[in-house]
Amino acid sequence: MRVKGASTSNKKRKKLFSITKGYWGQHKNVFRRAKEAYLAALSRAYGDRKRKKRDYRRLWITRISAAVRSEGMSYSVFMNGLKKAGIVMNRKMLSELAIHDMEAFRSLLNQARAALN
Repeated sequence: MRVKGASTSNKKRKKLFSITKGYWGQHKNVFRRAKEAYLAALSRAYGDRKRKKRDYRRLWITRISAAVRSEGMSYSVFMNGLKKAGIVMNRKMLSELAIHDMEAFRSLLNQARAALN
């Protein structure tokens, strides 16, 4: 007696269709299209996790730059001043200071200015 693969195939299809539920058109209910769409989605998800890090860094730099320009200095000069002053602080924290605690940010700015002069 031969073994039939129906239960395994059905389980595989059912699992894939539960994952692709909500996809557009045949991408949710035709096995081949659903599998293609699912693999493409996995690939994009992987890439977007990498892109997220780049996007946040760009956002932080933009925020720092805006805060520094309002005080009459450029971003690159400010970062150079911090480096010369020996202040090691990441861009995320600098942008948070620029948004929520401008006084503390100004003190860092003054230290950077002093290190440059």
